Amino acid sequence: MSENALSTRFAVTFAANRHEVLEAQRLRYLVFGQELGARLPGADRGIDEDEFDPHCDHLLVRDRLSGCVVGTYRVLPPEAAGEAGGLYADREFDLTFLQPLRRRMVEVGRACVHPAHRSAAVMLLMWSALARYVIEGGYEYFVGAASIGLDDGGHMAASVFDRVRRERLAPESLRVFPRNPFPLDRFEPGEPAGIPPLLKGYLGMGAWVCGEPAVDPEFNCADLPILLSLDRLDARFARHFLRRAA
Repeated sequence: MSENALSTRFAVTFAANRHEVLEAQRLRYLVFGQELGARLPGADRGIDEDEFDPHCDHLLVRDRLSGCVVGTYRVLPPEAAGEAGGLYADREFDLTFLQPLRRRMVEVGRACVHPAHRSAAVMLLMWSALARYVIEGGYEYFVGAASIGLDDGGHMAASVFDRVRRERLAPESLRVFPRNPFPLDRFEPGEPAGIPPLLKGYLGMGAWVCGEPAVDPEFNCADLPILLSLDRLDARFARHFLRRAA
């Protein structure tokens, strides 16, 4: 689908009111709760909601044909992170080495796309909007996590980390440390695993993996910590994002 067709079919905005935040939370419940089986706060009301939501900006991709929200990201800027008592990532990782970056660092998470609309094109729309958000806010870094499901007992997570640790591990000065470490020592190196799409996208943009994965029992996944600097954006992505963000 061309960029013109994408912009005609989809509208990319940030939630302007509580109703629009609820639309994002319902989509998150559909994907994380119903599709992936996560144990979610708010599940009894058909939403995914936690204490960080009121402090976040909620990116929405809306299908103009149906009027439905089909993609979302949750964004926590540094000012709001102070009000929230920290980042969501602080729960999973010791971020001490990233402390000097916090005033210039935006946390992104809860990324999901409705199964009927999953495509690289929709993700590119969201990433372009995030780049614009960071540039207009005067920030420099994204921090977040890429999740790998543990339904196979953890073999894929171990294989993926073994691959990325050799190719894209951050410098030691930017390492973070899991509070609930994934037990890497239980796994022998096996066949190289395919990189999950979200992680593949982050790495393609130039992101680092900042350390070993943490186990998230509610989502039954291993979370790989990700850090992306605008200065490290891959040239192809930079041309695309910065053109759209201008």
